[in-house]
Amino acid sequence: MRALKYLGTGHVAWAEAEKPTAGPGQVLLKVSAGGICHTDVAFRAHPGLAIPSGLTLGHEIAGVVSDVGPGVSGGLEPGTFAVVHTVWSCGVCRQCGSGRENACLGTGGRMRPPQGPGTKHDGGLATYVTAPASAVIPAPGLAPELAAVLPDAALVPYHSIKECLALLGPGSSAAVIGLGGLGQFAVSILGAITPARLIALDVRQAALDALRSSVDFAIDASAPDAAGQVLDAAGGFGPDFVLDLVGSSATLKLATSMIAPYGAIRVPGQSDGVLQFETRRTTTSIPRGVTINRPYSGTRRELHDVVALAQAGRIVIDLKTYPFENALDAFDDLEAGRITGRAVVVME
Repeated sequence: MRALKYLGTGHVAWAEAEKPTAGPGQVLLKVSAGGICHTDVAFRAHPGLAIPSGLTLGHEIAGVVSDVGPGVSGGLEPGTFAVVHTVWSCGVCRQCGSGRENACLGTGGRMRPPQGPGTKHDGGLATYVTAPASAVIPAPGLAPELAAVLPDAALVPYHSIKECLALLGPGSSAAVIGLGGLGQFAVSILGAITPARLIALDVRQAALDALRSSVDFAIDASAPDAAGQVLDAAGGFGPDFVLDLVGSSATLKLATSMIAPYGAIRVPGQSDGVLQFETRRTTTSIPRGVTINRPYSGTRRELHDVVALAQAGRIVIDLKTYPFENALDAFDDLEAGRITGRAVVVME
């Protein structure tokens, strides 16, 4: 079969690979569609060896169950359309036992999050892929191109939002910084499951225009008074929830300069930002009571929720699709900033 592989520093190319077989506890999927995100582009651009050479890329996967291995029972019969959770956890530690697979303790170190397809194991930019049955979630009725991006582009913002739902009741405000694929899903999810006033920020006018009709306020994040505009939009005290999908020093500073007292800042973005944290008696940057953390992916239970929202037509995103043979064009377009939503490779 054909697969798109990482073949060493700066080298992503097509290669022939042997069709995998479903081992014990595994499911074999015939891939229908696969998302491509900035993580994939970053692997190609990394100046050193980013991941093991020879690994098939693709961590956003939708496909049809082709076969199941020994020990797989009920619900994943051949012909089932499904998506693949990107977090392949140990399943036995106390975190996994409590349903927090994204905090799995079986990774070998506290700084190592659990990995999955396209990062540690062969991914879905291939004709077939195998996955643990525990990571395969049925998703009947969904278009493959939308289904494929749910396990990452939708799950990441959903996890952050779900953790902070107690702050997002009537009269609350939520701000999203960065309106790419994850940001579009974040706005859609916030609108679907909370009554919060929605504030969207980006430095790109096209990205703001794409979501202007879906939010209460669309603000240029590069404007000198961007924080002031957000404060005004949120009633003077700032939004109760800020989702920073960029994670640069500039966006972290923006987030802390506008968050409400006892609000929550969640930063899935990974742009090497640095945040100064003060403990003075009178702080000048972060109001008291604010929580800040760097969430990782989401749980299997939350992916079920995301699939259900998509099946109900309650979350949408701008998708740019590519035939499988043109997958490298998607890498180039994403790297050049020509995509405002999410890039998806669709198989024939």
